[in-house]
Amino acid sequence: MIGSGAFGASAAYHLARRGVRVAVLERAALAAQTSPRAAGLSSQVRATPALTRLAQRAVAKLAAFTDETGQPLRFTQSGALKIARTERDAEQLAREVARGTAAGVPIDFVSVEEARRRLPILGERGIVALTWSPTDCNVEPSELPLGYCRAAEKLGAVLLPQTPATGFDLDARGVEGVRTPRGTIRTRAVLDAAGAWARLVAGRLGAALPVVPTRHQLLITEPIAGVGPEFPIARVIDANVYVRHERGGLMLGGYEADPLQLEAATLPPSFDMADLPLDIEVLWRLARSVREQFPIFQDPTIRVAEHRGGLPTLTTDDRYLVGPLPGVAGAWVMSGCCVGGLSVSPALGEAIAEWILDGRPSLDLAEISPARFAGLLPDEIELRERCRRAYATHYRAGAGDSATP
Repeated sequence: MIGSGAFGASAAYHLARRGVRVAVLERAALAAQTSPRAAGLSSQVRATPALTRLAQRAVAKLAAFTDETGQPLRFTQSGALKIARTERDAEQLAREVARGTAAGVPIDFVSVEEARRRLPILGERGIVALTWSPTDCNVEPSELPLGYCRAAEKLGAVLLPQTPATGFDLDARGVEGVRTPRGTIRTRAVLDAAGAWARLVAGRLGAALPVVPTRHQLLITEPIAGVGPEFPIARVIDANVYVRHERGGLMLGGYEADPLQLEAATLPPSFDMADLPLDIEVLWRLARSVREQFPIFQDPTIRVAEHRGGLPTLTTDDRYLVGPLPGVAGAWVMSGCCVGGLSVSPALGEAIAEWILDGRPSLDLAEISPARFAGLLPDEIELRERCRRAYATHYRAGAGDSATP
């Protein structure tokens, strides 16, 4: 296992629970890179039935996380509002209500008055339609991957922080070993869940991975009178902005039109996610774009308690990239988190463990398998542009299929 973020930690736990001997390699401290800097939001209604079932399974596992693993997880099922400010987006909401209803996800339209009753900070102006999904949830992102790591360790997994994978031994049958500064680990199976470094790891295995590490930022205010954990998540479709309660204040994040894209191969070996350059003006621009719906962010007395960001990996179709790594027997990948991977990681880790051990997962992952890109890999310029567009249109229909924040 390479990487101890939400994807790698979940896979390690679910494999260890099946009795597999697992070693988790992490180039930095455990669960310390992008995952703890996530927003921790869920959304169950997706573009297809298979993706919706995956998200539903993830929420069920998040709700049962502490009972299942014995590890703490702050879990708040306060529901979610989705806001359309145009007729086009209202039509998108109608399609989402139909898909959710067909899949058994509670979701329906509500009036502005009802939405304001649930979320008193919501403004009245500029809203064409809203939906309410009561079973969507949010979690404390730092607790999820660390909890899975500790639970896996109790089941016999070996955790190796500060231990990068420096190379691989391959033979005619595929993977034979993983090289590290501490020596070579002999294994016939390796899972690339290296986050922003996943493409670099895949390249060392001889495979091309069409993902681009892309900066995503959010801010959390200091506590605000009247704001509480009962406040639902709120998303504004055309602005690509989300808001939720956090630690007595408000979290605001979103998707800019021209995000910073990086490549792990160009980063110094000592790079840590805490070194990622951030730009809070991006977030204030997003806040101004929703000033009619969330005028509270225009209050000059608002103070920022935390500004953080990470490097989630984007794919060209804004969907996860999970399954066998093409052309390398014994190599698997969990990447393409597309910003929203943390909250679905419980279901994805369970599914890939089944895929590795049983030959197929119980949930249909064909839509997110690397096989969908076979023979279709774009050149570097096109890859970056298509990933940029996927990020910038995250909440629009046809984009954000796998994303949760």
